[in-house]
Amino acid sequence: MRLRAILISSTVALSSLFLPTAQAAVSDITASQISLPIINSGEIPAYKRIVALANGSAEIVAALGYRKYLVGRDIASTMPELKSIPIDESAMQVSAEAVLSQHPDIVFIDSNTTPASALNTLRSAKIRMVLVPSAFTLADIQAKESVISQALHVPKAGKALIAQVSLLHFPKQSIKVAFLYMRGTASIYLIGGPGSGADSLLKADGFIDVGATNLKNPFNALTAEELIKLQPDVLLLMTKGLESVGGISGLVAFPGIAQTPAGIHKRVVTVDDSLLLSFGPRTIPMAKQLHQLIVTASKR
Repeated sequence: MRLRAILISSTVALSSLFLPTAQAAVSDITASQISLPIINSGEIPAYKRIVALANGSAEIVAALGYRKYLVGRDIASTMPELKSIPIDESAMQVSAEAVLSQHPDIVFIDSNTTPASALNTLRSAKIRMVLVPSAFTLADIQAKESVISQALHVPKAGKALIAQVSLLHFPKQSIKVAFLYMRGTASIYLIGGPGSGADSLLKADGFIDVGATNLKNPFNALTAEELIKLQPDVLLLMTKGLESVGGISGLVAFPGIAQTPAGIHKRVVTVDDSLLLSFGPRTIPMAKQLHQLIVTASKR
């Protein structure tokens, strides 16, 4: 669980767009392609000055229809729609002074919100603090959205947003997909297994996650032997991860890749680093697009 949280955190910091070249027909989902679904329930939230420090909580508040009440956010909330909201962190550390200057009446935090001294300062100021659970799977999204909507006393908006997760379901297909987590500049080469986060997306999309099916850990060492044994039809990577190994040409040169159907036919799908494992409101529209791209790639 800790490794997964570290990996997700690092992808946010490294997020950028990779534009495929004519020589490498990579199917890529960029963050700008996925619109934030926004609920309009007509409810008035119980709190009018919201600081969202929990990872992804600012996005959920905006999706519930209450962006105008956000007065502060965490540094990882990089959506263009949130650009005008002040950031209350420096080097991933909360600034109590910045938060207090915004006069919030509620603050959303999670287990990774630090330092403790800043949180204690906010508690001393009698500001309501709400602990938001982290999300590492599709199922976790509903719990996260539920906590935030209940805290804001907007049950209709919460119910409507949560319902979108249940609607994501595709019939099972025989397409085998492997999720590769790669950071060439740091010599990190892993293949996702059960609990990687990507496994829940691929399952909902109807595909066979060969790593989750055959491997033991959420993230496993990527070896030529393992790849050849798994024989994935399509490879799923983060956009920056593919770029870090030199694009598709560098990926295919990695030991074992060229001996798989995915490598032979260059069937690669990438998703923006900040989006793939974000598990928030944009995950559902992203997963729907991911389904189509993987199906199309498998036919190349």
